Amino acid sequence: MSDPTALNLFQQQEANRRRTALLVIGFVAFFAWLGFGGDYIYHLYTVDAPRTAYHHTFPWFGILLSLVAVAMASYAYKTGPDKVLWSTGAREVVDPATDRERQLVNVVEEMAIAAGVPRPRIWIVDDPDPNAFATGTDPLHSHVAVTQGLLDLCNRDELQAVVAHELGHVKNLDVRLMTTLAALVGAVALMHDGAARVVRLGGGSRDRGKKAGPLLLILLVVWILSWILAPIIAQLLALGVSRKREYLADDMSAQFTRNPLALASALQKIEGAEAPTTHIKRGAAHLCIADPLGRRLTSHEGLFADALATHPPMAKRIAILRGMGYAQLKKEAGPAR
Repeated sequence: MSDPTALNLFQQQEANRRRTALLVIGFVAFFAWLGFGGDYIYHLYTVDAPRTAYHHTFPWFGILLSLVAVAMASYAYKTGPDKVLWSTGAREVVDPATDRERQLVNVVEEMAIAAGVPRPRIWIVDDPDPNAFATGTDPLHSHVAVTQGLLDLCNRDELQAVVAHELGHVKNLDVRLMTTLAALVGAVALMHDGAARVVRLGGGSRDRGKKAGPLLLILLVVWILSWILAPIIAQLLALGVSRKREYLADDMSAQFTRNPLALASALQKIEGAEAPTTHIKRGAAHLCIADPLGRRLTSHEGLFADALATHPPMAKRIAILRGMGYAQLKKEAGPAR
């Protein structure tokens, strides 16, 4: 007999995949609007120019911007994992030298079997702040990294639960999608930096703008606002994907370990840690099991925290996991007599 819980989990995975695909399509469509919309506005601006002046008819800006967006996404897909690991100063564990490192390797191997994925490459970030993240392009080319602070803080069951959470990201291809989204956010920010130059293209007489009528003015206002708001919108969309997938990875950890209380305990310890992060920067923060830079936000619930935090409220995650654990204990204990 199939497990209804597992069925619901798989349905949630598929729903998250669809939402992520729509967000990626939205990013591409947004780039297309910025490019081809700018071309159309410039066309309206130059359509009544003198015969000897420049008339913008070929959508070179839209084509160029679209190609740049595709190129940046492709580059991020191929080199993103290496860039993330390099940015955190992670060192690969090839020959474990300490008991903690040997325990980490054993736990990763066990959880890879439980998750049904190849064993990822294992890394340690020499950071006192307890945290962990996964990166890669697919289960065959994946990486799991933990900080030294996490190794020092967590017992074996808690470490196992954290690793299982990260392997949930690997199995669901979260790592690839989140890396691509991060690159698109960076691309939007890069294009935003050059918006002022783009707006100044063309120059010419103000009279042509007046002749083009209100359509040109309306499109120009919307286009400029799009450039101004682009980094904020892109960041919020990326954060939304990150938050949704954290809940799913928590569920996967509980499924792999059969011990949701262990992850709840680990998250409680991570949330209570006071060691400041020294290696993990904003670009990799959304990949971590807990936001290393914004715990004041993830310790609260509400519209403000939901909009700006890279992760869902930690208290809510812990409460869900504890509820799962208590339900499991009650089920194992059997009906009361």
